[in-house]
Amino acid sequence: MIIETIITTMAADGEINCAPMGVEWGDDTLVLKPFLETVTFRNLLATRAAVVHLTDDVRVFARGIVSNPVMNTVPATVVNGRVLTDCCSWREVQVGSVDATAPRSRIEAIVVHRGFRREFVGFNRAASAVIEMAIYATRLHILSRDFVEQELERLNVIVEKTAGPRETEAMAIVTEYIRSVPRERC
Repeated sequence: MIIETIITTMAADGEINCAPMGVEWGDDTLVLKPFLETVTFRNLLATRAAVVHLTDDVRVFARGIVSNPVMNTVPATVVNGRVLTDCCSWREVQVGSVDATAPRSRIEAIVVHRGFRREFVGFNRAASAVIEMAIYATRLHILSRDFVEQELERLNVIVEKTAGPRETEAMAIVTEYIRSVPRERC
């Protein structure tokens, strides 16, 4: 089962990277699948550690597809990493095995610590729509632009009907990003 998470990694020089990522979820092992050209992949190879977060704030997902957002963090407990201060829970992981077969790696990461701040109640329909659209936005280079535009229109209806302020802001970020990417790049 794939769970949508926010992963923080650190470069060898200590710079923090914060990115959304679908993760194969397990009790003791998580499977991370970053694309080979990403900062997340390079950081995982360099430091062999990450922190994988569950959060109920979809704005973090939206901001993570547009840029490397600066988030409030605290030091991780076991790994050399950073924990988002406003997450629900997190898992600190150390890289086990790495399969760097293109286009996406497969990294088995061993859970070495778990942390908890508050209950994750779940996503409403609007939050789920934002996450789905954020996933499409990260795949503009491989999806049909017409498909992405149709999905944007369809999912925006759900957000308009069911969103709170967080979801409305997050969908605006994703929409602006998609519309800023030239069609010929897609």
